[in-house]
Amino acid sequence: MVSSRASVSHATLTRLKDFSCPGSSESRASDQVRKMEVEPSVSAPQQHSVMNSYNELEEELKEEPIKIKQEFSFSQFTKNTVIKKSSEEPGVPNRRTKTVYTPLEEQYMEIKKQHADTVLCVECGYKYRFFGEDAEIAAKELNITCHLDHNFMTASIPTHRLFVHVRRLVSQGYKVGVVKQTETTAIKASSTNKSSLFTRQLHALYTKSTLVGEDVNPLLKLGDLEQAEDVVQDSGNNYLMCVSESFDKQSKDLPFGIQVVQQSIGDLMVDCFKDNVSHSELESRVLKIQPVEILVPSDLSEVTERLLRNIYVFTIFFFPFKIGSYSLCMGLESPIICCLGPVIQYLTEFKLEKILLCSRYIKGSLLWVLDHTQTPFGKRLLRKWVSQPLKSVIDIQARQEAVAEILSSESSVLPSLQSLLTRLPDLERGLCSIYHKKCSTQEFYLITSTLSRLSAELQALMPAIQSQLSSALLKNLLLDTPQLLSPTHNFLKVLDEKAAKTGNKTEMFVDLTDFPVIRNRKEEIQSVLSDIMEHRREVRLVLKNPSLDYTTVSGQQFLIEVKNSMSSIVPADWVKINSTKIVGRYHTPFIVEKHRRLQQLREQLVIDCNHEWINFLQLFGDHYYILRKAVCHLATMDCLFSLAQVAKENNYCRPEILEDKSQILIMAGKHPVITTLMGDEDQYVPNDTHLQGDGKRAMIITGPNMGGKSSYIRQVALVTIMAQLGSFVPAREASVGIVDGIYVRMGASDNISRGRSTFMEELVEASDILDRATSRSLVILDELGRGTSTHDGIAIAYATLESFIRDVRCMTLFVTHYPPLCELEHLYPQLVGNYHMAFLLNEPESTSDGEEVQPEFITFLYQLIEGAAARSYGLNVARLAEIPESILRTAAFKSKELEALVNSRRLLSDAWSITNKEALLDWRKSSL
Repeated sequence: MVSSRASVSHATLTRLKDFSCPGSSESRASDQVRKMEVEPSVSAPQQHSVMNSYNELEEELKEEPIKIKQEFSFSQFTKNTVIKKSSEEPGVPNRRTKTVYTPLEEQYMEIKKQHADTVLCVECGYKYRFFGEDAEIAAKELNITCHLDHNFMTASIPTHRLFVHVRRLVSQGYKVGVVKQTETTAIKASSTNKSSLFTRQLHALYTKSTLVGEDVNPLLKLGDLEQAEDVVQDSGNNYLMCVSESFDKQSKDLPFGIQVVQQSIGDLMVDCFKDNVSHSELESRVLKIQPVEILVPSDLSEVTERLLRNIYVFTIFFFPFKIGSYSLCMGLESPIICCLGPVIQYLTEFKLEKILLCSRYIKGSLLWVLDHTQTPFGKRLLRKWVSQPLKSVIDIQARQEAVAEILSSESSVLPSLQSLLTRLPDLERGLCSIYHKKCSTQEFYLITSTLSRLSAELQALMPAIQSQLSSALLKNLLLDTPQLLSPTHNFLKVLDEKAAKTGNKTEMFVDLTDFPVIRNRKEEIQSVLSDIMEHRREVRLVLKNPSLDYTTVSGQQFLIEVKNSMSSIVPADWVKINSTKIVGRYHTPFIVEKHRRLQQLREQLVIDCNHEWINFLQLFGDHYYILRKAVCHLATMDCLFSLAQVAKENNYCRPEILEDKSQILIMAGKHPVITTLMGDEDQYVPNDTHLQGDGKRAMIITGPNMGGKSSYIRQVALVTIMAQLGSFVPAREASVGIVDGIYVRMGASDNISRGRSTFMEELVEASDILDRATSRSLVILDELGRGTSTHDGIAIAYATLESFIRDVRCMTLFVTHYPPLCELEHLYPQLVGNYHMAFLLNEPESTSDGEEVQPEFITFLYQLIEGAAARSYGLNVARLAEIPESILRTAAFKSKELEALVNSRRLLSDAWSITNKEALLDWRKSSL
């Protein structure tokens, strides 16, 4: 709703092969030209060969979900994680070392061939290893040792630190893959290929926008991650954005479609809009969302590509994609459908595509003032409220009534509800992790137990909620939530708390009625244990020791201890496991066989439990939408409590919201941010605002530099936003009509990277506002026309302001240092008012000829009053900036000289218009 510029973090821009939409511009470079740009140094015959190979590979890729063809970087700062394709083949000598690849190296090379753009962490027993260039990257980014081992450089990290290092690599822009062993020791020992290499496969992939899973968050408490040493946190807004564009030849429009996904919390947004030649709409959305990764089509226009390149440091990938597969999405506009396929395709590689089935704070910002939320999901929702104010009077009033009741109610229910929201884990993010079946047992238990507890506690408050609360919004939220959370009870009661908190999946389920596979496997294990314990009677008879029992030493079970002095009675077929100076420890042949079988069953039990755990999460995922709705209810409550706290602490008033009237009337309004920053000093000067669409809808504001003009117009915009998001506002009284947009042009900045001067930027933004603003909009223009000559600047500012007053008919705040603009009040006396920020002028005493002229002194009063200011008194600001006194004196003298020259010309011009004696006498008096 508010147009503004902001700095953005680095993001990854991913280009999709064959990702194009109907109606794409025919003037764009063809796919063949784009493909040839990959290797600009090859000759024509080589290009033909490259193209043939590319087409062959493309046919292969059609059979695969996603395969990355090639990556290249536009910036030296971009992380290029592609490993150069080796000319070596598995099983043959390495040409450099003249040695044969080991089985593990061959296995790594096979996986790497399929994931060339990925830094692979390969599980090898109790550690994860990196190979080749992956090892060199890991050594550089993780500050670990890298050395040559056989044919590859290698580096390693301990398994328990995997989540730390994956996050650090991802934060540096790398795509990271975790390769895990799919076989266990005992099961492999009993198989026919027991002497071969352990099988391994890619378990998970992670990038900045897909940082979801047990490997990156294995902790019991989600909040512990923030305290973990050396952990790099993922961005609070780790959005993946897909952009499509097309060109309408008939209307010359440039339609864009965008789809934005935040997998970690399940957010999904789509938008379709028509942009202008400056691409300001696309730019504003990218700057507002600040995605960490961007997907774009292979035939992206050069203008759009240049825009994104100037905003981000990015890397381009090629993906196969066929839009026809998604042509049945009839409920969405064509540009959005263009985005759907690539996003599904991209997320499928990370096993996060299910989310598509679902239909940071800076001190001194408005969000910083309003945010007193207690939960992470509440903070995110409040950010949406601020960035997306409401346009429905009914919805705004519902929030106002809820805030008012929180402020005035003496019921004990509301404090109890607020206390429930304290110290909650990130339920929204946790639910999404469970839905993707990527959560740990600790995280699952934490989320479900918290939701179950909240359901029970809210259920206990139901009678008081129904009888003591009157706000419809509060009652609807609180009465629905317990029922929405009820499914968690059934899932929680089948779990063993201790096993869940320790990650022991073999003991996770206390009732195995619904888990026959686990029950049968445990019965088999118990049967083997019973056989071993029954075998103890035979051992006692052989050793003639009726009290003998098995012992366990260093993890070795069912050991039979025999004193060395009695070793002669030990049968020859018993297997000696270990010994000390005093005793020897043995296994009988029966125990050897049964123990091997027991190990196999136990490892198979782990596999069975993992499988059943995934099925269990699948069942829980069926309730994801209603549980997420409940969490949204809790987030809404958190936001309402936050708005109420801000209103109470700052003595805000409840604004009147009007539906059919265009006006902004504010009595004794204050800037919410500046007032908060000033604290208890209470020195901020309040000001009134009177804007009416059918009356004086334009305010021309003049006055000295640093007099408070910009703060005032920002104040009006912020109060309007607060009113429309349902908040109380910093004023004695306020009445606000619904505005459909707030359009702001402030400040002076160039955009050299896009070939735009400061003045060009001003005019482009002004042009956009003229094109988009309506009679229900609020337009704020600060210092238009400064970047060119005085006459041209005045002319452009005058014509632009007149257009807003006469044609657009919107409410307008126009700050200027051009006095001629104030003449519009005489042309449109019913529509325009002149105002200025009051000040006290302390002019130096007049001097005789030849003496130095001293600049004036200004005392700012920060009070908006009617009438135009004659001058801007810029020399006062020069003094505050500590410009040398000699320069100030020279400037003051020159200012007086120029002012006298202008006045003499004005008087002479006035004299030519005199036609009678009375006018002549009046002119003479005014000129004295």
